[in-house]
Amino acid sequence: MKTNNILDRIKRLRNLRRQGCKAFLLFSLSQSLILLGSCSEWNDHYEPALENGGNATLWQQMKANPQLSDFCEVLENTRTFRMHKKTEVSYAQLLNGGQAFTVIAPVNGTFNKDSLLRMVETAKGDSMVEKSFVFNHLSRVATSLKPVPQQLHLLNGKYVSMTESTIQDVPIVKANQRASNGILHVAARALPYHYNLYEALCDDPDVSAIGANLRQYEWDEFDPGASVTSGIIEGVPVYIDSVVHAHNRIVETIGLINAEDSLYWAVVPTNEGWQKAWDRATRYFVYDKSYQRADSLQRYWTNRALLDDAIFNMTDQRSTNDSLVSVPYLNWRRGYVEGKPWYHVFKNPFAAGGILHQATPLQCSNGILYKTTEWPFTPEQTFFKQIWTEGEDTWLIIEEKSCRYEWLRHVADSISENTFLQVQATSGTANWELTYRLDNVLSGEYDICAIILPKTVINPDEEKLRPCKFRAVVNYVDEEGKQQSYNCENTQFQTHPERVDTVVLAEAFHFPTTNFNQTTNKVSLTLKCYITARETSNYSREMLLDCIYLRPRTSKPE
Repeated sequence: MKTNNILDRIKRLRNLRRQGCKAFLLFSLSQSLILLGSCSEWNDHYEPALENGGNATLWQQMKANPQLSDFCEVLENTRTFRMHKKTEVSYAQLLNGGQAFTVIAPVNGTFNKDSLLRMVETAKGDSMVEKSFVFNHLSRVATSLKPVPQQLHLLNGKYVSMTESTIQDVPIVKANQRASNGILHVAARALPYHYNLYEALCDDPDVSAIGANLRQYEWDEFDPGASVTSGIIEGVPVYIDSVVHAHNRIVETIGLINAEDSLYWAVVPTNEGWQKAWDRATRYFVYDKSYQRADSLQRYWTNRALLDDAIFNMTDQRSTNDSLVSVPYLNWRRGYVEGKPWYHVFKNPFAAGGILHQATPLQCSNGILYKTTEWPFTPEQTFFKQIWTEGEDTWLIIEEKSCRYEWLRHVADSISENTFLQVQATSGTANWELTYRLDNVLSGEYDICAIILPKTVINPDEEKLRPCKFRAVVNYVDEEGKQQSYNCENTQFQTHPERVDTVVLAEAFHFPTTNFNQTTNKVSLTLKCYITARETSNYSREMLLDCIYLRPRTSKPE
């Protein structure tokens, strides 16, 4: 059943790989072997047997070579996996069929056969042998060694270089042996397996605690459009080849460190340092009990807090000795000021005090993993940042009383975003109230501030300048989800009528819970004009509000 549709699907899969999409082709080998000899449908899905390939299959050629008996024994005992489940089909059977492969077969005594055979006795070990050893020596593309340098795409997604006499710098003792179903190259030793960054985080025992956290966010998506079906039985499609896209919620946000055709650097602490940083960071992401899956939210955002600035896409870097720029992230969710970058810059990373100072590099297939003993950042450098709420962001006003307001523009270095909110009372003696929603507040300590502009911003010739007198109330919820209020010690604040004034409404105020990445109105700030009738001549009920901002209090490591 040779169709253009099938060839198109093959091209589509290859394109997905080039684009960095983690699409793994999981072969329905148990069904394919039934089809072998009776139907060409499965074989035709992949590159067919070579027309001038000789009579013997790849497997028959390897069995006939006494130098490859160890490799053959591993292939006989390693089972294929379909949808993460071990099948009864061995790679010996597969390489004796009609599908085309390139095989790089290492000679006896150049790898630990006994260790591999012990591992294949369990499903988990079998899967590891399949990916890191068998797939590391097989390719779906029948490729001969040529004088011109090439790259070979292995079944585990790795790319290896090929010359006229080497593959990944391993000498080839006998090249280009053509079989009926592919090409065999006999190698002087096993090809080295290089972890990509994601695999290193998951499998390197020094940083395995990070990998264990990352694996929680893996999920698979079956792609019926890219898969191949042999028909429908009782109304259900029967797939002879299933395409599954492997995803990771965190990795797909911070950087595709699992894509073989990408290039990243990552800096992470070893397990003890990670646990210390985790215990510290998790306190900033305490969600109240009214949130569904509060614990899951806390774990997810703690992971993100520690890893968002730890990944560096090398295509974004200009001079790595001077600075490193972290992968851009939607920092607008954190209330950053417009015009500031959506990433962080870390100066002199290799110098004393830099994030890579004395870090141990581990070369990976798609970049470098730098291991440190401690998390090389501070919360204030990464996730615990100032939170800005612009006065003119009227969509954040959730309550108002006895006031009218409009936003005005005035270009000046001292005015955030060159825009502010003019607030006035609806009558000469009314005391207005405005309540702003505060988003993405962490469960930590902040100084809560308001920046008030002088009346001269509107009218430089104003002579009778009077301060505005007001109170402030911080509204929040406790860990049980109960609404609480803090009236800023009943302080009556006064603005400065002649200059830009930063008014500290609350110092070192501790929010017991966070509303990070939520759309609820659980954290807010109420400003209340507080002028009695007899004080009207001494104070103004007009306020020019530039912004409200939360300034993190510097945290000290324990």
